[in-house]
Amino acid sequence: MTQIDRKPLIDRLAAFPRLGLADLPTPLEPMKRLTAHLGGPRLWIKRDDATGLGFGGNKLRKLDYVLHDAVSKGADTVVSGGVVQSNSQRQVAAVAAKLGLACHLAVYHGRLAPPTPEYETSGNAFLNRLFGAHLHDVPWTGDRNAAIRTLVDDLRASGRRPYFVPYGVSNALGAVAYATTISEIEQQAARSGFEPAAIVHCTGSAGTQAGLVVGAAVAMPGTRVVGIDIDAEPARVRSDVLALARQAADLLGAGFDEAMVEVVAGHAGPAYGVPHEATIEAIRLAGKSEALALDPVYSGKGLAGLIAMIRQGRWRNDEDVIFLHTGGAPALFAYQSALGI
Repeated sequence: MTQIDRKPLIDRLAAFPRLGLADLPTPLEPMKRLTAHLGGPRLWIKRDDATGLGFGGNKLRKLDYVLHDAVSKGADTVVSGGVVQSNSQRQVAAVAAKLGLACHLAVYHGRLAPPTPEYETSGNAFLNRLFGAHLHDVPWTGDRNAAIRTLVDDLRASGRRPYFVPYGVSNALGAVAYATTISEIEQQAARSGFEPAAIVHCTGSAGTQAGLVVGAAVAMPGTRVVGIDIDAEPARVRSDVLALARQAADLLGAGFDEAMVEVVAGHAGPAYGVPHEATIEAIRLAGKSEALALDPVYSGKGLAGLIAMIRQGRWRNDEDVIFLHTGGAPALFAYQSALGI
């Protein structure tokens, strides 16, 4: 008979050092007005928009671990990339500034047409400049990391000590870092006297969902992790989640059931980065019912998917469901004239 390793998740995570730049644990709060509006189930929100530095967000939780590795290896430059309004880039730039590291970002153009006149200069794009990042405009080819790796090679050739941070901070260590969210939810939900039926979140570059899946397999096996595809590429997203979850599980000495990896399609709108009617409805509803600022690229589409599943009867009214707020509020300002708010 195979011996099952029952080591608690919190003990597994303790083997991985972090910088301590993220403000953790983030709050877990009830959404009573939104619950009443939708008629159940009982809704909660995990506030990973409240991780602190640089307007917060889910990537900061990953960077706390990933950039510990960069510092320990003597890097003097952090290199990453994303689209113009990338939340990930903004958090990379913020952490680099806090640590006194140079930051170079490959800014992809062409993945989506600018939806507003302010798209190229406001929101996250403005904050990247404020935090002192060096921005390199590159064309979108579909390969998320190629231009970032080229930038790493160029900087190394010029005598710098660059550290590669992948698109979305989505690698094995980033996924391990995101399992800390489950460790927090496990304790917070227990204190509030419930076991969540599901944790629902937006999923794209896959590292966040991979961490949640592996963490839940260890600490919350009765809770379903539901990823809402925001890339309009559900098959690619699920494949990437599986790959990263396998790597993270190996690092944590854990296992998970691959059949439990759920990526829900149909809520991404016409394309990545393009808000549609359901996205805007979700953003409006979160704002006026719970004073929450959701962005139109990620968290807004994630909540739109959750609302649709509730209306379809996915959960009973006496069940508890957690929505994971991954942050992204600065992007609202870049999309303002496209939202009609």
